[in-house]
Amino acid sequence: MRRLAEIRVNDLHFHYTPGVEVLRGISLTISPGAVAIIGQNGAGKSTFVRLLNGLLKPTAGEVLVDGVSTRSTTVATMARKVGLVFQNPTDQLFKSRVLDEVMFGPLNLGLSQEEARQRAEAALERVGLTGAADHNPYDLGLAERKLVTIASVLAMETPVVILDEPTIAQDMTGVRQIGAIVTWLRDQGRTVITITHDMDFVARYFDRVLVFQDGQVLADGPAQAVFAQPDLLRRAGLEPPQITVLGRELGLPDPPLTVEAFVAQVRDMAKNGAQ
Repeated sequence: MRRLAEIRVNDLHFHYTPGVEVLRGISLTISPGAVAIIGQNGAGKSTFVRLLNGLLKPTAGEVLVDGVSTRSTTVATMARKVGLVFQNPTDQLFKSRVLDEVMFGPLNLGLSQEEARQRAEAALERVGLTGAADHNPYDLGLAERKLVTIASVLAMETPVVILDEPTIAQDMTGVRQIGAIVTWLRDQGRTVITITHDMDFVARYFDRVLVFQDGQVLADGPAQAVFAQPDLLRRAGLEPPQITVLGRELGLPDPPLTVEAFVAQVRDMAKNGAQ
């Protein structure tokens, strides 16, 4: 399967109510890799990703996925290219058995029952829910239902995967599981995009960060460069990870994104100071 899919967004505008724009002239390219979109509620993040998979159509400008305009393509066709995991799993689940839920997408792609089952079982193993295959999704907790929806999208094997607030209700084990999935998708050459308020999750697993504010992109760059700009983040109503703040207050030369990076820098400073 061809995994690579580039997304081009050209002067994108969108409104629900005429005269009240939600997105205002966004232009950017998203290449394969791990991209996080951050910003306050109402900044336009969720609207933006629904334009990427064709659930919404631009009111002006265009979105091209793998060279195909979402304007001229059905949602069903776009589902072969862009998989979207909704923030609320209740909006996505409708089968009475987990395995059937995860098989639904591959079957819709025209795969045989056996091929769909194989994909579904592999996806459930990937999210750590192999033992829940015969359960009713609504008998599971919120965190596990979220993992079922992630598995459903993974089973589609789309070149682009979008995760809307994937770490909601997850404990540390669940966050690490989802982070491993992000890394796996990126290493496969796919595009994985997340919307999240979890800055620690962004700092650890995402290479590129887009900061949204009032329907525009306020900043776009490597995670370390974006999180090194506290004034810019404050304008967007955001704070960098606490470990980054601590590193800055201690005068570390490179703002650390993880505890491991913080410890490594502190050790280097101590070693150099002792010499």
